[in-house]
Amino acid sequence: MTHSVIHRPDDTEYLSYYSRYINLVPEGDILDTMARQNEASLALLRGLSEPQGVFRYAPGKWSIKELVAHVSDAERIFADRALRFARADPTPLPGFEENDYVRNGGFDHFHLSDLVHNFESVRRSTLSLFKLMSKEASTRRGKANNAEISVRALAYVIVGHEIHHMSVLRTRYLEGVQAS
Repeated sequence: MTHSVIHRPDDTEYLSYYSRYINLVPEGDILDTMARQNEASLALLRGLSEPQGVFRYAPGKWSIKELVAHVSDAERIFADRALRFARADPTPLPGFEENDYVRNGGFDHFHLSDLVHNFESVRRSTLSLFKLMSKEASTRRGKANNAEISVRALAYVIVGHEIHHMSVLRTRYLEGVQAS
């Protein structure tokens, strides 16, 4: 399947807050990066045991299960924004409070394997959305959380957000699990 190339956004296409994620994304085709990233993250996550899923590296921090679910929830929200803006929907969209989503998700009661399957399904859907997007649609903008953002910036935020959280998983969670 061929797809249009989604170029890296310039810094006028998003709030400076999102540069913390966008700057983590390597150069290259964002959709190829998204697909490779999915396989690498799935390999990491599938290597975790159910008991590891409830590990927290510090009091008050999310469990591994909650982290996985958070990445999936955030990707769903960012992809929904991308879809709506790509279709030129002018409706301003609200923000979301990630801690409320995690707190109300009850994720520690689910099997880690089910959360990983959900993670995989969300990414496959996101890839499909962006593969079927024209270059013109990828440059459209909309307003979310009282700030303008482009569709292509959202693609980069999705990838960078996952890079960030998988790095946290490797450095804070997995090192703590192995030490305990």
